[in-house]
Amino acid sequence: MATKASRSAARLMISPAVILLLAWMIVPLSLTLYFSTLRYNLLMPGMEEWAGFSNYYYFLTDPAFFDALRNTLVLVGGVLAITIVGGVLLAILLDQPMWGQGVVRVLVIAPFFVMPTVSALVWKNMFMNPVSGLFASLFKTLGLQPFDFLAHAPMFSIILIVSWQWLPFATLILLTAMQSLDSEQLEAAEMDGAPPLKRFWFITLPHLARAITVVILIQTIFLLSVFAEILVTTNGGPGTATTNLTYLVYAQSLLQFDVGGGSAGGVVAIVLANIVAIFLMRMIGKNLDA
Repeated sequence: MATKASRSAARLMISPAVILLLAWMIVPLSLTLYFSTLRYNLLMPGMEEWAGFSNYYYFLTDPAFFDALRNTLVLVGGVLAITIVGGVLLAILLDQPMWGQGVVRVLVIAPFFVMPTVSALVWKNMFMNPVSGLFASLFKTLGLQPFDFLAHAPMFSIILIVSWQWLPFATLILLTAMQSLDSEQLEAAEMDGAPPLKRFWFITLPHLARAITVVILIQTIFLLSVFAEILVTTNGGPGTATTNLTYLVYAQSLLQFDVGGGSAGGVVAIVLANIVAIFLMRMIGKNLDA
């Protein structure tokens, strides 16, 4: 049993790491809060002045903000829907005995290790290019007119690219949960005459509920900050069709050189992300206690 002295020694030894971690988070956040109260343009160095909360007002009343907020929600919702449904189906498939099962699982998980910028370039140039892309060749083979995905369905294209990256993660988590399911339950249900669809709906899916909640929580936190895929493929366009909050902050800070406005946007994005994270944490807590 730990004594008071041993607990104090443990706190003392872990304190440098805790202090370093706090500094790693607090210093950038403090500077962001500070810059968000300044009228600070990179093209006019030395002319910074106090702006109060005006940067927040201009950012929140910018028409592009509401487009970015809507696009962020659409992107997160679309990717979650595809990865959850696709992850469950792939987990069921990979859970079945097959030849070369280990190799197949590695191939399914492989896209998760590809850098977002690289995968976006591959999709843009090798798959979605309206002239020489794989999809264009397929359309021509079927006698159809090639479709320019990034021009006419930009948000769907971004969702497809990001879903391809995150589908292996969802599959891995759901497959692990599925393998922990007691096979005797399924065998008993099968002996009672329950068809496969009912066995899945009433036994497998409830067993996967906690894993699905974990996937939603982790993916949502990362999907709120999707940036590289948008920068490489559409640059937030056409217009603001694919501009999310992260890209809007980038455009404000580095394309318009408005550090104050961009910092205010970053603070707003952090607040919204924390609200979503708290809501999801409560949801997952209730699910785990159930």
